[in-house]
Amino acid sequence: MPRSLTIEDPQWPTRYAKMVASAKAAVQRIKPGQRVFLATGAGVPQALVRAMIQDRARLADIEIVILFVAGDLPLAMKELSDTFTLNTFFVVDNVRSMVQAGLADYTPIHMSDIPRLFASGHLPLDVAMIQVAPPSMDGNVNLGVSVDVVRCATENATLVMAQVNSRMPRTHGDSTLSIWDLDLLIPAEEPLPEMILPTPDETMERIGRNIAALVPDGATLQMGIGRVAQLAIQYLTGKKNLTVHTEMISDSILDLMASGAISSQEKSPDAVQVVTSFALGSRRLYDAVQDSLLFSFRRTEYINDIGTIARQQRMVAINSGLQIDLTGQVCVDSLGSQFYSGIGGIVDFNSGATAAVDGRAIIALPSTARKGKVSRIVSRLTPGAGVALNRGVVHFVVSEHGTAYLFGKTIQERALALIGIAHPDFRVRLLKQAIKLGYVRPEIGEVNGQIWVGGRELRTSMVLESGQLITFRSSRPTDWKAVKKMLYSLSEGTVYRRFMSHVRRFPFNKLKNFTFIDQRRDVVVVGVVADDKNERIVAIGGYNVAEDATNQAEVAFLVRDDWQGQGIGTFMMRHLANVARNAGLAGVTAETLTDNRPMQAVLEKCGFAVRTRMDGETVHFDIDF
Repeated sequence: MPRSLTIEDPQWPTRYAKMVASAKAAVQRIKPGQRVFLATGAGVPQALVRAMIQDRARLADIEIVILFVAGDLPLAMKELSDTFTLNTFFVVDNVRSMVQAGLADYTPIHMSDIPRLFASGHLPLDVAMIQVAPPSMDGNVNLGVSVDVVRCATENATLVMAQVNSRMPRTHGDSTLSIWDLDLLIPAEEPLPEMILPTPDETMERIGRNIAALVPDGATLQMGIGRVAQLAIQYLTGKKNLTVHTEMISDSILDLMASGAISSQEKSPDAVQVVTSFALGSRRLYDAVQDSLLFSFRRTEYINDIGTIARQQRMVAINSGLQIDLTGQVCVDSLGSQFYSGIGGIVDFNSGATAAVDGRAIIALPSTARKGKVSRIVSRLTPGAGVALNRGVVHFVVSEHGTAYLFGKTIQERALALIGIAHPDFRVRLLKQAIKLGYVRPEIGEVNGQIWVGGRELRTSMVLESGQLITFRSSRPTDWKAVKKMLYSLSEGTVYRRFMSHVRRFPFNKLKNFTFIDQRRDVVVVGVVADDKNERIVAIGGYNVAEDATNQAEVAFLVRDDWQGQGIGTFMMRHLANVARNAGLAGVTAETLTDNRPMQAVLEKCGFAVRTRMDGETVHFDIDF
C-alpha cells in the first residue's frame, strides 16, 4: 500500500528559502509578451493572479492560457484586455462574455490533444502558475485536486511558480512533483474555489433515470464536465460494482460511493474506485480526497487516452450536448456562432467507450432550452454551430422524454427516434421539417399531430415460466419496421383471427396505426424482448377511444405464434384495462370471431365485469370498470 502523503515538512520555508518568494516578487519574473499557463479549476493560484493584476502597469501583451478556472477570474475584464489576452480551451461563465465579445480567445481542441500542444512546442509556455500542497518530508509537493493538463504544463514551462497552500489536499496518483521541478514557492493560504451543484429539477430527474436504465452493474463511468452529466450519476445508487474513470468529479461522486454502488476495485486497471484528473466541488469533496487511497488523480495523457478508455470494463461515457440535429450531428461548444462551452473530452470518451467491450456512449440533453421556448433537437443545426460528434459515431441520445439509439440506423430511423424524444410541443413541427428535407417518407405526414409517446405509466414487465423477461412500453414512431416484421411473421390463421379477414399486405398506411399514436388519448403498447440496442416485438395491443359519449374504448391485441400460450395475452389485457381505467374510461369493448376461443378466454379473465352477446360469427364483449 502506498505510503501516507500527509507528513508535511514544517521547516520547508527555511529548507527551501532560496526558492521562497512573495507573489509580488514572483510575478516580476514575468516579462512582457510572454505566455503564462494558469492551473485548472480549483487549482488556480489566485494569489499569483492578483499579483499579476497589481503589476499590470509593467506588463504588456501577456497571453493567459487556461483549460478553465473555477470561481472568480479577475483577469477576465474588458479593462485588462489590452494587457492580458485570455486563451481558453473551455468556455465557462467567468470568460464567456469576453469570448463572445471578441476580447478573449477560445481554442477548440480535444482534451487529449492539449498536452501534445505543450510538449511539442506548438504552444510553448514561458511560465506555469500552479498551486500545490506544502512540501513533504521527502522533498515533494502535491498538485492535489488539479493534475489534468497541469502536470504537462509544469514539465514544459520555462519558469514554474507554485502557490503553496495548506488547504490544498494531497492526493494519490500522478499528483506528486519533486520540489526541484519548481522554480519559485509562494506561500499563500486561502480557501479553494468551490462549486455547488444545483438541486435537480423534474427534467433532470427524468434524464437521470433514463441514463440509469443504460448503465449495467459492473460498469466503469465517465461523467463529462457539464452539469447534466454530473447530476445524472446520483440516480445510479441502485447499481452494483461500479468504478469511475473520468476527467472530473464533483460532490455527486460522494453520494454514489456512500450508497455502495461504487465498490469494485479489482477490475480497475488502477486498482482504485475512482480515477480522475481533477476535482471541483465543495470542501466536503476536497476533504474526502485528502490522502485517500480510493481516489487516483492521473494526468490527462492517461485519463483521456482512447486506448486506455477502451480497456476499461463496460465503459459508459455520459456527456451532454447543446444541440443535435435529426441526422445525429451533435454540437457541444457553441450556440450557433456564439461559443458557449468546449469540446473537452467528449470525443475521446465517445471513441473509447464505443471501442470498449460492452461499452456505451451516451449524449444527454434536456429537450428544450430558454424555458421551453426552443428545442435542442432540431432539423438543422443553427448556422455556425460546430459539430463535435458526427452522425456516424453517435450511439445513445437521452432526453427527459426517452432514449434514442442511433448507431447503424438509417436517416429515417434516426429522425423518427429523435422526434420521439423531443418535447411534445415541437414534434409535429420537426416531423414536417423532416419530410420537407427528405429525411422521412411523405406518407408519415398524414399522421398529423399523432406523435405523442406514452409515459412511464404504460411501462410494465412480466417474467415467463422459462425466465424470459418481456417488457411492455408505449409504441414509438421508430417501431413501424419492427411491427411490420412481426406482422409478416404471423401465421395465416393468426392474421385472420386478429383482423377478421385474409390480410396479405401491411403497407405503411396500416402500420402507422400501430406506431403514430397520440397516446394522450389512444394507447398502443408493444411487448419486447431485447437488449438495450436491439428489440424484437412479440406482442402488440392497445385501445381506441370511441368518438361517441359512451366513454369507452375498443381494445385489441396480438401475440406472435411462437409466443402464444404463455399468458402474454392475459397479462397484456389486464395491463391495458388498468391503463384505461386509470385514464378515466368507463370500460372497454372488444370483438372476436366465435371460433377464437383463446382470445375469448383472455377477455373473460381480465378481472372486471364482462358481458357478451353474439352477432352472427362475432362475439361482442363489454367490459365495465
